[in-house]
Amino acid sequence: MTIDRASSLKRLHARIRACRKCVDAGFLERARPIVAGSIRDRIAIVGQAPGAVELTTGQPFSGRAGAELRRWLSEAGIDEDHLPYRTAITKCFPGKSTGSGDRRPSPAEIALCGPWLDQELALLQPRVILLLGGLAIDRFWGKVSLEDAVGRSRMKDGLMFIPLPHPSGASRWLNDPAHRELLRKGLAHVRRAARALDREGTGPTMRVPRRKSAALPFTVALPKFADGRR
Repeated sequence: MTIDRASSLKRLHARIRACRKCVDAGFLERARPIVAGSIRDRIAIVGQAPGAVELTTGQPFSGRAGAELRRWLSEAGIDEDHLPYRTAITKCFPGKSTGSGDRRPSPAEIALCGPWLDQELALLQPRVILLLGGLAIDRFWGKVSLEDAVGRSRMKDGLMFIPLPHPSGASRWLNDPAHRELLRKGLAHVRRAARALDREGTGPTMRVPRRKSAALPFTVALPKFADGRR
């Protein structure tokens, strides 16, 4: 059964990478859908959209935001060898915004890409979904502020959702100490969920914990701006 699902996921990834819906609709000049992961992954990360670096690497979360995300996951006990399934609300780089950071995909783009995400999750059948940033939180948690979502977890139909802020350096949300505390709480939920999956003995999810305590005594890196401020 797992072999059949793995083959189905491989075929789905091929169809996703061949998608040109947003180009045909006039939203993008160029399409390069990006997704990565294995049918054995029991944790899935849903982000917003790939960035410019991902156009070169072809792998999700491979730029600066990805490096910060890996640091967060490491603090939650998930090492580089056990990265979760990685996908996003939209699969192509949307381009730069007129201000700082990448352009936020439009509702129409999100609607065009939505069926791909639905099919991914239906095949993958993850036990935990990490909602990275506002678009993913809106889709699966509801339209609430980050302050009302990050630091919490929710079970629905046997699936755990854990909202986290986006690790993009363009975001100033983590400049607030109260928000950094919410991130700590969110990563504590990730650690507990991954440990629970490990106890089931159905496959490796986490590294061997370095700490006996579930506490997360780490410092969140603040985004650095052009004038040197953090």
